Amino acid sequence: MAIDLHIHSKSCSDGNLTVEELVKEAKIRKIGLMSITDHDSIGCQEKAMALTKKNGIRYVVGVELNVTFSHPRYNEGKSISLDFLGYQFDVNNRELRNKLRKTAQYREERAAKILDNINSEFEKEGIEKLTKNDLREIQDSVDGVLGRPHIADYLVRKRIVGTKQEAFDKYLVKCDVPKYPLYIEEASRLLRNAGGITVLAHPNDPHGTSLVTLTKSLPKQTEIIEESILGYIDGVECWHSRNDALTTKHYVKFAKKHGLIMTGGSDCHQKPILMGTVKIPEYVAEQFSFRTTRAS
Repeated sequence: MAIDLHIHSKSCSDGNLTVEELVKEAKIRKIGLMSITDHDSIGCQEKAMALTKKNGIRYVVGVELNVTFSHPRYNEGKSISLDFLGYQFDVNNRELRNKLRKTAQYREERAAKILDNINSEFEKEGIEKLTKNDLREIQDSVDGVLGRPHIADYLVRKRIVGTKQEAFDKYLVKCDVPKYPLYIEEASRLLRNAGGITVLAHPNDPHGTSLVTLTKSLPKQTEIIEESILGYIDGVECWHSRNDALTTKHYVKFAKKHGLIMTGGSDCHQKPILMGTVKIPEYVAEQFSFRTTRAS
């Protein structure tokens, strides 16, 4: 059975397919267990539950929260971003929904500030500045929550850059504005109070939000987790589309040592479609069955 517990939609995040298209594709790919984990958004969860049930696919409610973390021995104690995956929470939990609403509002404010920073770069290069109308067009292009990938897409459409990656390399990294400060303690509490579990996402992702920002050493990464993160998580994402074999082996061993849930997924934004391509053991599905049985 194919498993994918880390997927992003166009409907509520920065993916390239709607929830309806994702479920259709998942059925074609014979995915038996899936979770749509949109960035800081749970607006598509009820639709995903209904569609997967109709198509005979087991579904785990999910979300990906960007969290703020710091460690005194690394990065001069300055904060970095990590990602928490939340699963099996109550989608109607008021506290969680209110927090995500505030996060979405902040994303709009952050986008405006990023555009201001980009305009400063444009001025140096003699490029016509972006206006409020440009910001409005970017906002109108977003089905889910607004993020830097949407700004990158717009810069490509305006032919200011040739590719999305060029947009990040030339402007979006340099012109970034800090994300909403959701600290790991609060993120964990929100998910657990909503009846969910918290999983540290892609801890060794070389191209994403991960502990690589602090150290590339796998033993040092898990030392950091043991010292400062372990009490706030219930699991770790051991299988990921950008993992090498050594990373997966290291984190499976670490999870077993601490009795943590092990999850995995493609982190698919459908550019290209990676859903179901990461080989994840079937016992990952059994973990969720076991927790569901105990909870009931």
